[in-house]
Amino acid sequence: MKKRVIKKQLQSEIKTYEQTSKLLLKKKLTINLETFVSSRDTKLLADTESENLIKTHLLESNFPILAEESGKSSEDLGSIYWVVDPLDGTVNYSRDIPICAVSISLVKDSKPVLGVIYDFENDFMYEGSIYTKAKKNNKEINVSNVTEKNRAILLTGLPNKSDFSEVVISKLINDFQNWKKVRMIGSAAIASTYVASGKVDLYKEFNTFLWDIAAGAAIVESAGGTAIIENYDDSSFQVDVVLSNSKIS
Repeated sequence: MKKRVIKKQLQSEIKTYEQTSKLLLKKKLTINLETFVSSRDTKLLADTESENLIKTHLLESNFPILAEESGKSSEDLGSIYWVVDPLDGTVNYSRDIPICAVSISLVKDSKPVLGVIYDFENDFMYEGSIYTKAKKNNKEINVSNVTEKNRAILLTGLPNKSDFSEVVISKLINDFQNWKKVRMIGSAAIASTYVASGKVDLYKEFNTFLWDIAAGAAIVESAGGTAIIENYDDSSFQVDVVLSNSKIS
């Protein structure tokens, strides 16, 4: 994919966020009337409305769109497609916890090549691509220089379908003890921006979804970090992910 095409699509993504953020901030006023819950997951009408607004803009590019709320089969996507999470951190948003974001990525040959994440609660716009340096509100950002786990901060999460068996929990606790601090914040998109801007040193999660982490992967790599996406399930779009400062694994 040519450099000029990437830059054009990057600007296109950024333009979609003004209307989307206004919608999401407005929806918070009526959030309790529009929430429905299934199992341990929460979905809002705001998710769907935000997604529809984003898709309207992205359709002009003629690339297929994989979006969290409407979905799409892997056979329909081709080699280049958009990945959209219209509201990452829905539970946080529904409880007025200001850790949530809108996340859009362009994926080519299974690799995120461009990403934009808008933290609308704080008016922070993060962007990055294979041809551009990662930025936060147009200022360049970089991953941290921490090299040792016992001095590093780990961000992680436990997806809805996590295995909470005693063996798995024991392994998690053993791993956590290697780090200076461990945090769970409820938004993969925001977690990835923290890695990209050097606030934390590594984010990892298993059985999360591609739309949760695709944009963040592109931004972390353009900030000098490393993005490892493995065990991709093309029926559910679930993945295992590690986003790091490239100095800690």
